[in-house]
Amino acid sequence: MRGAMSLTAEKRAELRRLHEAGCFVMPNCFDVGSARLIQALGFKATASSSAGFAWTIGKSDNHITLDDILGHLSAVCAATDIPVNADFENGFSEAPEGVAINVARAAATGVAGLSIEDHHETAGPVYDKALSMERIRAARASLDSSAPDVILVGRAEGLLGARMGVSEVIDRLVAFAEAGADVLFGPGLRDPADIAAAVRAVAPKPLSIIAVPALSLRQVADLGVRRISVGSGLARVAYGAVIDAARQMADGSFAAMTSGASGKSMNDLFATGRLE
Repeated sequence: MRGAMSLTAEKRAELRRLHEAGCFVMPNCFDVGSARLIQALGFKATASSSAGFAWTIGKSDNHITLDDILGHLSAVCAATDIPVNADFENGFSEAPEGVAINVARAAATGVAGLSIEDHHETAGPVYDKALSMERIRAARASLDSSAPDVILVGRAEGLLGARMGVSEVIDRLVAFAEAGADVLFGPGLRDPADIAAAVRAVAPKPLSIIAVPALSLRQVADLGVRRISVGSGLARVAYGAVIDAARQMADGSFAAMTSGASGKSMNDLFATGRLE
């Protein structure tokens, strides 16, 4: 039987392999059950969603604590056989020294990759470029000394909330690559020309984006993107279904109950790890 350290090493090697060529979909889980469901559906990797997880414990995005996320990541990594890439927000510290300490703690949960954002609050300002690069360098040095096989993802958040233009975000992605990020992530890249420009700019390092509903997997792959995640998308779909069903109940109708998964299929999933 494989030990925990051996399995963790295999997961990390697999996540690196997935980034070497082609394009893969990495759906974001929001709890242990959704992580196991993603694995059962045949996906080769999953990512956490800080927003999705926050909602499961009754908090809003960017308001979970470091201990909250470390416990969540430990549980998800222990429950799945596929690599987990952590949405590690801003590293839970603005200071590079704090990022370094916290990244080492995140790596100890068993994650195969983790991302560092260049801002904290969703509506808040983006850190200046020099500080953002120092934070990536600190994360890189921390992983090199504690878990060199963990993939470091540099996230440029400027397109969310229209705080920056595309060219400035791409410039930051290039800077994060130079600072030591293995993968570059530009949430908010949506236009095919912009996506292709970002791919070229960070090459040969891989680019990750959040799924764009108007673009198919094949179209995104043809642009050169290596990885597609969905952020809080699955959590919002799940909560949206609950909201719709509950509102129908409040109006006196229980018809929405017929659209849910069967109890047998859910019990089978968690008993066997397979979804029929």
